[in-house]
Amino acid sequence: MGEAPKGRFAPTPSGRMHAGNILSALIAWLSIRSAGGTLVLRIEDLDPRAQDREVAKLLMDDLAWLGLDWDEGPYFQSSRHEIYREAVAQLTERGLTYPCFCTRAELHAASAPHASDGTYVYQGTCRHLTPEEVAAKAAVRKPAIRLIVPDAEDPAGTISFTDMVYGPKTEVLARECGDFLIQRSDGVCAYQLAVTIDDGLMGVTQVVRGHDLLGSCARQIYLQRLFGLKTPQYAHVPLLMSPAGRRLSKRDHDLDLGVMRKRYGHPGPIIGMLASAVGLAEQGEEVLPQDLVPRFSWDIIRAHRADIVVNDAFLW
Repeated sequence: MGEAPKGRFAPTPSGRMHAGNILSALIAWLSIRSAGGTLVLRIEDLDPRAQDREVAKLLMDDLAWLGLDWDEGPYFQSSRHEIYREAVAQLTERGLTYPCFCTRAELHAASAPHASDGTYVYQGTCRHLTPEEVAAKAAVRKPAIRLIVPDAEDPAGTISFTDMVYGPKTEVLARECGDFLIQRSDGVCAYQLAVTIDDGLMGVTQVVRGHDLLGSCARQIYLQRLFGLKTPQYAHVPLLMSPAGRRLSKRDHDLDLGVMRKRYGHPGPIIGMLASAVGLAEQGEEVLPQDLVPRFSWDIIRAHRADIVVNDAFLW
């Protein structure tokens, strides 16, 4: 029998959780609990705009109210900046990074192709700046830091993995993203680096998240290889979409848990709605997370991996 998995919840305290966040958290919880594993709670508050401990407390209260408990944490990324900066320094010492002075407007104005998930492919504008050019630009604006990825012909830059829901994937970093950011110009370390370091240091062996983050896997796996970290199992799950095809977001208060808690007063209907959408419950059935543990199967999730349209019929 293999070692029990270690998973994680990693919410960003940018607002109240919505139904899409809850679905990802529910599947992550069920996968770990059904396998006798352990769960880490990590609050991903890297961005200063998301460093609100009151919102983080509310997220934790919502998870507890839903019955989605955890075994380790909470860890706050806002308290771990020195760990990330040390990782950036290690890569820089190895000659694997360079300063980038491109503005957001310049990146969007470039005629660069972009990947299927909308990620712009960086064209290496700042990769070959001379020391004199770097010094001149640094006198005007603070640079971001980019990680050099291998050329398209180099096998080291071709990343293959098998997602537990979407199957085998292969990505050539030079074509899909180019040299990518690991530290922003304001000194905040980028998402790709921070989550890679955290998953590695926390011993995470299974990552369950929405499939809008499937495109992040290759970059994170490449970073894992550079740091000698193990690659976890990845499982990307369906998103909840509006009838217009827009992904639900906290910003728009779509199916906000605060609203749903007042409406239903009990987690049973909320968990039931989401579980039925991925084949783990009957339509109209009220269930709690622990009721679903013996029913959980990745085969069921794979069979219901299409995005879920949230319309009036979705709500009871």
